Amino acid sequence: MKRSWLARHPIGFMALYTIFYLSVFHYLEANVPLRSILVHCRLDDLIPFCKYAVIPYFAWFVWIPFTLFYLLWKAPREDFWRLCLPLFSGMTIALACYAVLPTALDLRPYWVPGSDIFAQTVRFLYRTDTATNVCPSIHVFNSVTLLLAYYRSRIFEAPRRRWMRPAAAVLCVSIVCSTVLLKQHSCIDVALGALLALALDSAFTALERSQLPQVRRA
Repeated sequence: MKRSWLARHPIGFMALYTIFYLSVFHYLEANVPLRSILVHCRLDDLIPFCKYAVIPYFAWFVWIPFTLFYLLWKAPREDFWRLCLPLFSGMTIALACYAVLPTALDLRPYWVPGSDIFAQTVRFLYRTDTATNVCPSIHVFNSVTLLLAYYRSRIFEAPRRRWMRPAAAVLCVSIVCSTVLLKQHSCIDVALGALLALALDSAFTALERSQLPQVRRA
């Protein structure tokens, strides 16, 4: 039986989706409606700003491709797709949310003082990433979805890879915390990003289970 183009070209699929995602995201960034909904809750005011949180925040950009390619090369192909499909589905849902219900923040400090690398990096982040299109948080959604993949795939049960699960948990929590410590997201964005990850994981798990009887009969 001939496999589909998707199954035969996973890297091509990831490349195409990356182009799609970045194009839509930058379009939404450049066309922010004047009346965006400001996301805020009382807990946001109690969380201090921390410039050092920029380290795990930017680690997110490395963690995603690392995990995808690691599973693609080291794990059964089913484990790769079990991460890839809900990950890209959730990112697309988040983009749709930004388009339908534009959101923004007013939490960032007026100025980030200091000449050290951390302060400079935060200022760079603020210049290049507007405080719009924030709910749900894609940073949080992706981090939780990646963490679930580490605990689902059996390759991380091997003694030499077992350390990667707790390391992924620490990295996930650090990234989630960084989004609010840098005032990039509200706690509301964080909660909805995590809920989206859990909801999609449950949906794909139910889909897998519904297909098992068909596979056995075949």
